[in-house]
Amino acid sequence: MNPSDFSLQPRHWVLVVFLASALFVHFRGKVRFPLKRALDFTIVLAPVNALMYLFSRVPAKAYLDLRDFPELAPLQAHWRTIRDEALRLEDDGRIRASAAYDDIGFNSFFRTGWKRFHLTWYGRDMASAGALCPQTVALLESIPSIKAAMFASLPPGATLVRHRDPYAGSLRYHLGLATPNDPGCFIEVDGQRYHWKDGEPVIFDETFIHHAANQTLRQRIVLFCDVERPLYTPPLRWFNRCFAAHVLSAASSQNEAADRPVGAINRLFRHAYRLRLQAKALKTRHRGVYYAGKWLLILGLFWLLFV
Repeated sequence: MNPSDFSLQPRHWVLVVFLASALFVHFRGKVRFPLKRALDFTIVLAPVNALMYLFSRVPAKAYLDLRDFPELAPLQAHWRTIRDEALRLEDDGRIRASAAYDDIGFNSFFRTGWKRFHLTWYGRDMASAGALCPQTVALLESIPSIKAAMFASLPPGATLVRHRDPYAGSLRYHLGLATPNDPGCFIEVDGQRYHWKDGEPVIFDETFIHHAANQTLRQRIVLFCDVERPLYTPPLRWFNRCFAAHVLSAASSQNEAADRPVGAINRLFRHAYRLRLQAKALKTRHRGVYYAGKWLLILGLFWLLFV
């Protein structure tokens, strides 16, 4: 038998790389989803994320050392100024959930009471933020590694379910502004718990599985930023910035009608979410049918692409 009969075609190599990357992403960290939950959008981006991890200049752990990010120090130095602008927005009712299905990255959080006010989003400025919290926006604009930012509120009793962010090109920075300063208001990343404190920053890798809860009687407001992941080699840094500028920027939302139009991904999401609601209804009524259909769809796509 000719050994060449066993050679893989290019599409098969693509499948091998994809599966290897997906396994690498799945087994990364101490906390993992069961297989039926692991098939999320993070797996779709697994080959790209694997590159981000392999060329990352920061260690592969849940919480990172802020001393490795000295450019972020001005935020903590001016945290009271940032807090004052955030509290004015909160008093005016401007930190709020999206009124429509136009914020794909955070849509599932709104159901539990989580709220936000966007300050900047991957190169798309927010006119409302510049007008209502100019000092915070000026601070953010002075730090090029910050790619997106918002004020995020977690009211008493709210929870965020276990999840992981889909793209590994950034890291998550939180600066406590108005918090309960209590262990009952916490975030847990890859099994390690941290509770927010006024004026204290924390930075973590949001692609590890994490969840949050506010089990106190006081609201929590933080400055929430996406910080560019430090990477080795100029080509990887270029790719990361290009992906952010052309893909992540398309997931922009609005605070006010005067802001720039909603990004293309969120416009598409409005329509796709209607189908999602039907799928969720099926999951509630016939859970087994829902998961069987999900797996058949995935296997069918693999068959069409690689067999």
